[in-house]
Amino acid sequence: MPNRLAHETSPYLLQHADNPVDWWPWSAAAFEEARRRGVPVLLSVGYSSCHWCHVMAHESFEDAATAELLNEHFVAVKVDREERPDVDAVYMEAVQAATGQGGWPMTVFLTPDAEPFYFGTYFPPEPRHGMPSFGQILDGVRNAWADRRDEVGEVAGRIVADLAGRSLTGALPADRRPPGPEELHGALMGLTREFDAVHGGFGGAPKFPPSMVLEFLLRHYARTGSAGALEMVQATGAAMARGGIYDQLGGGFARYAVDATWTVPHFEKMLYDNALLCRTYAHLWRATGSDLARRIAVETADFMVRELRTDQGGFASALDADSDDGTGKHVEGAYYVWTPEQLRAVLGEEDAEFAATCFGVTEEGTFEEGASVLQRPDTEGLVDAERVASVKRRLLAAREERPRPGRDDKVVASWNGLAIAALAETGAYFDRPDLIQAATDAADLLVRVHMDWHARLHRTSRDGTPGANSGVLEDYADVAEGFLTLASVTGEGVWVEFAGFFLDTVLLQFTAEDGALYDTAADAEALIRRPQDPTDNATPSGWTAAAGALLSYAALTGSGLHRDAAERALGIVTALAGRAPRFIGWGLAVAEAALDGPREVAVVGPQGDPATVALHRAALLGTAPGAVVALGAPGADEVPLLLDRSLVDGQPAAYVCRHFTCERPTTDPEELTERLQG
Repeated sequence: MPNRLAHETSPYLLQHADNPVDWWPWSAAAFEEARRRGVPVLLSVGYSSCHWCHVMAHESFEDAATAELLNEHFVAVKVDREERPDVDAVYMEAVQAATGQGGWPMTVFLTPDAEPFYFGTYFPPEPRHGMPSFGQILDGVRNAWADRRDEVGEVAGRIVADLAGRSLTGALPADRRPPGPEELHGALMGLTREFDAVHGGFGGAPKFPPSMVLEFLLRHYARTGSAGALEMVQATGAAMARGGIYDQLGGGFARYAVDATWTVPHFEKMLYDNALLCRTYAHLWRATGSDLARRIAVETADFMVRELRTDQGGFASALDADSDDGTGKHVEGAYYVWTPEQLRAVLGEEDAEFAATCFGVTEEGTFEEGASVLQRPDTEGLVDAERVASVKRRLLAAREERPRPGRDDKVVASWNGLAIAALAETGAYFDRPDLIQAATDAADLLVRVHMDWHARLHRTSRDGTPGANSGVLEDYADVAEGFLTLASVTGEGVWVEFAGFFLDTVLLQFTAEDGALYDTAADAEALIRRPQDPTDNATPSGWTAAAGALLSYAALTGSGLHRDAAERALGIVTALAGRAPRFIGWGLAVAEAALDGPREVAVVGPQGDPATVALHRAALLGTAPGAVVALGAPGADEVPLLLDRSLVDGQPAAYVCRHFTCERPTTDPEELTERLQG
């Protein structure tokens, strides 16, 4: 008989709807039930494409004996971290503080007042490698609750008090100015020290794609001409593009590499990684003209549209790491890896040998059981490109016959905002109107389904139906970023207006008096702590994303209120630039834009006129950090930057401004390009 999760919309929660565990979704009713029964709460947090979440579910939550123990002595609550990032953030902070590490599945035991007192992540079904079994954990917690409840309560109280003391509100540096040249140079030096000069990227294994840091380095190069900054971007971009973390057949990036060489990925593919990396490679092409960067940007955009687009026009969250290996067993990476024998079966002996050389497939393999993750060594000009393309097409067609990884098809507002920005720019750069249309369709969905009449956002939707979860800061900020980018590409000022609605909500609901930002709205559900984190992780933090969107909106509208809010938010970047540049990459990128102005470009001319199109393209391809672009016909007033701009001698013209103070207009695209170099 299905449990309570059968009524949820999250694919992750629905995966547990037939467990013998009597799961509850996160709700006041679940904690009221724990109070009524006098038992603790087991909080289990994961997400659909999480490999170890599936493992623990199979080993423990599908086990009848474990379920009986859980149901008798606990109220079990299951949370999709992608639906409720606020719940995840609060308890992950407690897990990391207590254990020094975190991850998913996250396993936390709570009092009926939602106060945590024992923590962990994955627990095996039997003791293993010094780790207790999940059953032993349940017995230990049950006994402690029965015999030492006062002690448990004291521990929970201390943890909650410690979390409450971590608020950044009122604790920001007195000087909240944005980073200046000195701090940004210091961040560059810090990144240089952590750069892997052999394999690209930063730090060691596991190695995550540093998209936001690369954006900072590109903007820093544009402003300063730093060859070292550009070299780090080029080396990292090439290593990732040629490594196993990139799907050499179908395009798109896996979540991270388990090694330092980008060889073996953790195979799940997330929308947010691909949106961020698509935009980064497009910007790398813009800065250098790299053919490799162009190919990866376009292939990644095509992957998102082909594999993640939903019937409603939005973009699904993720593809699983695991899939059926053909025997009924779900195995990580089964969809993506190849053996020499499999190559021969598809390609024949001669082409299989060629493919093995091109893609690094060996008898020993680079993954499990002699299989290899496809890589693409730098053989440009050394092999027959047409033959490579033919081999790729045939292998991809054969792969399509394999059982596909599962897809988490919920639409997350913030990640769709990132995808809108990436697809709009990639479409504009490479003359792909279909990608711009895909971005527009996703924006339409966010307005129709995710936005209510008060311009408040639902965080998720599925099958065109909004979820019950309110948007968090990153949703408002990333959607605003996507809409502002779409407006720059299409010239449709309505997207600026919508972005303004969302950013006004940021100011009213998420911003403290001192300029600090919270991850949840003032009127959101109260948790044991109001989450607040300025550091970038897999995506830009809500804090730094809001700073960037506020800055761009101010540049388009002349709003001093939004400019001031952006600068105050950037004060935390000043504090962290030298200490933790890898974890404030988007904040550093926004700071580069603030230092440069950012430059404001108004392009005025009849829609579709070749001269207007040429000026608009030159404006979009300008590398000045964070430059904003407004496009309109003479007399257009949808965007304040366009007000009172006119043709010059009857010709379309471009105005380059800072803080609404403009240079003389130009009608020459080449001159505009020169003005918009960093």
